Amino acid sequence: MESKVAEGLQLRKPVLDDGKAVHDLIGNCPPLDLNSTYNYFLLCSHFSETCVVGEQDSSILAFLSAYRLPKSPETLFVWQVAVDGALRGHGMAGRMLEEVLVRPACRGVRYVETTVSPSNIPSRRFFERYAEKRQLGWHEETFLTEEQFGGESHESEVLFRIGPLLKP
Repeated sequence: MESKVAEGLQLRKPVLDDGKAVHDLIGNCPPLDLNSTYNYFLLCSHFSETCVVGEQDSSILAFLSAYRLPKSPETLFVWQVAVDGALRGHGMAGRMLEEVLVRPACRGVRYVETTVSPSNIPSRRFFERYAEKRQLGWHEETFLTEEQFGGESHESEVLFRIGPLLKP
């Protein structure tokens, strides 16, 4: 059952003009890495088939960016999931991921991958629960070490792989 807080939230493909609002949302969702506004314009236009925004009363309150791996098209890589504070804990991340996975652009996807920094406990818990709830396999390994980021103050990134997804 959808919560009262999430009532009226519409999930849809992003469009170019959503880029600035998505950038602002990400900026309000630490510990997510805030990329350039230009980056979000590209995601909202070039990758709209595998991204989703949650909009309510003309405000973007949720965003999931993903793309199919060019060398492994059976894998959907989820880059960022951002949910406005008022909507957290109401299943929005799962709704957005399911929205993307049922689109024609994801036909043939068998695995979901993402990277999560160790301090991002909510994101880690989301992906663990997503796999557990659907009785899917789960694997994790280090993707990037702190040292690979050089002088940047950035945590390591752990790669999570979920799947194979069950066929409908």
